[in-house]
Amino acid sequence: MRKTGIRSAVAAVALLASVLGAARADETPEERFQRRMPQPVLVGDLIGLPVLDDNQSTLGYVRQVVRTSAGKIDLIVSYSPWFGWFGHPVAVPIGSVGIFGRNIASLDMSRQDFAAAPTWSGAGAQPIPATETIRIGLTRH
Repeated sequence: MRKTGIRSAVAAVALLASVLGAARADETPEERFQRRMPQPVLVGDLIGLPVLDDNQSTLGYVRQVVRTSAGKIDLIVSYSPWFGWFGHPVAVPIGSVGIFGRNIASLDMSRQDFAAAPTWSGAGAQPIPATETIRIGLTRH
């Protein structure tokens, strides 16, 4: 009986790892977002959280959460190559990040993508109130 319990636990961990794992080449951004089991979170709880790269280095901090004119949700992150300090605002789609604890992992945007991203201007975007609930994917680091 004990071996069965251990096998079940190992199978459950493997399943969770595959669900939360790396992006698959044939998936759309929406499919990746759904696979990350999006959970409700208050917008105000995201403000100020660090956004980390694969090496758990800080890319920047969430300044604001907005809804674009296309109805998509973006995190406005103050990106800086110097540990997230003195950054310029970059729009990061909610589907390309995942939350773990009090950190946000950049899953589909590399450090180079952040560096190449244009400075966010805010054109056509509406800030989402801190009291509103949105959904964000889960991840592990």
